[in-house]
Formats: sequence, structure tokens, C-alpha cells
Amino acid sequence: MLAIDRITSNPNVMNGKACIRGMRITVSIVLNLIANGMSKQEILDNYPSLEPEDIDQCLQYAAYLAEEELYTTQKVS
Repeated sequence: MLAIDRITSNPNVMNGKACIRGMRITVSIVLNLIANGMSKQEILDNYPSLEPEDIDQCLQYAAYLAEEELYTTQKVS
């Protein structure tokens, strides 16, 4: 089981979106930066309150969520 100790969700912070350690930095922001080619060091330079472990846990969290099974409906002939 994935130990998630840096990802938090609070309805009073960013409308309950998954955030890093209760800050107003969402997991989706970090993932979008990575997806658009920003390096871990660039992210840390732009968000000095983040720690390398925060970025690692965002990636682990995304990988965990991606394991979810998708159910599609297929037409029966």
C-alpha cells in the first residue's frame, strides 16, 4: 500500500483538491509542470517551499491513481 504522508486534502484549502502538505500547491500543478517538460530542479527553484520528496510523492500518487481499472461499455452485435 502506498504511504501518502505529503498529499493532503482539506475542503477549506483549494476546494479540497489534493495538495502538498496543506499548502496551496496542488498535485495537479506539479504534475502539469512535469508533463510540460519542467525538471524537478526547475520546479524546486520556482516553488521554494517544495521539497524533492514532495515531487516524488506527487508522481507516486499519480501512478497509484492510474492503476484504477477503467470499465468501458461495448456494443453487443
